[in-house]
Amino acid sequence: MKFIIVALLSYVIGSFSSAYVLGKVLKKQDIRAYGSGNAGATNAVRVFGKKIGAMAFALDVLKGVLAVYIGNKILGYDGKLIAGFFAVIGHNWPVFFNFKGGKGIATSFGIWLSIHWPSAILTLLVFIIMAITTKYISLASISAAFAAPFVILIVKKPFDLKLLLVMLLLSILAIYKHRSNIKRLLEGKEYRVGEKVRKGDD
Repeated sequence: MKFIIVALLSYVIGSFSSAYVLGKVLKKQDIRAYGSGNAGATNAVRVFGKKIGAMAFALDVLKGVLAVYIGNKILGYDGKLIAGFFAVIGHNWPVFFNFKGGKGIATSFGIWLSIHWPSAILTLLVFIIMAITTKYISLASISAAFAAPFVILIVKKPFDLKLLLVMLLLSILAIYKHRSNIKRLLEGKEYRVGEKVRKGDD
């Protein structure tokens, strides 16, 4: 029963689409109708500017932190892992917004900050290095998602199989959500930092 409560609460928390709400409240626009059509922080930067994009990122991170906190209170350590997973599911496929959400990167970062912050910081460094050197936010996100399980495997002592499995699942989800970005990267058509995107690109 507690498992179900944690999963549902975390999914609902994750389903709060920060970029969508900020766009509606501050700009009277549906972010899903502009730019890449993705309801995430990166598209919020492109469509609404850095300030709103930063706000969306911060709120998405906080969703992960809040879900993990609640999961821990209800079910202890296992509750953290359950909450983290379902918060990202909610973010990616939010029930309140026709199951059209973001890609889970910021929310995942909030989760790992709460569960094992050294791994989160090292994964963030991977993201920053890739973003600076390539100017591709999508590639930086994919690289961080790919690196995260290996970082956990190396840094987290003693070995934590449960954490590693959840990280693997979230990494797979993140890379899956970036599949259109991967296609554009392979075709040499992906957008770099500062470039505008066309409506309809995912």
